[in-house]
Amino acid sequence: MGYALKILLVDDDPLQAFVRKSILEKRFSDVHRVADAAEALCLVEQPLFAGRLGLVVSAHHLTGIGGPAFVAELHTRMPSLPVLVLGDSDAVKDDYPAKGVRFLPRPFVAEEMLAMATRMLAQNKLKTA
Repeated sequence: MGYALKILLVDDDPLQAFVRKSILEKRFSDVHRVADAAEALCLVEQPLFAGRLGLVVSAHHLTGIGGPAFVAELHTRMPSLPVLVLGDSDAVKDDYPAKGVRFLPRPFVAEEMLAMATRMLAQNKLKTA
């Protein structure tokens, strides 16, 4: 692939989203943020967007549908898309049984999120190459 894969950040907390997007943009050139799961699901229905989507980074707590239901619905549309869930504790990682889902409990440092996102994107590039 001659272009960077897109990262979709799904976070309904404006401050957390700003910080997380800023961190991701230190390493990745194409980070798109949406405020809720419904908007994210609408985007993945668009072939031009979905065709370049390499990773979803999502908060565990989302208004409306909630993190686990969002990831399950996302995987009905794009089953092999990797998802990094950022959450409150390791205990909720069992809410995400799908393959390709990784969980990063808080508190975490920026470098942990970047390292995990980098690994997940690299694995996805290998699968789609």
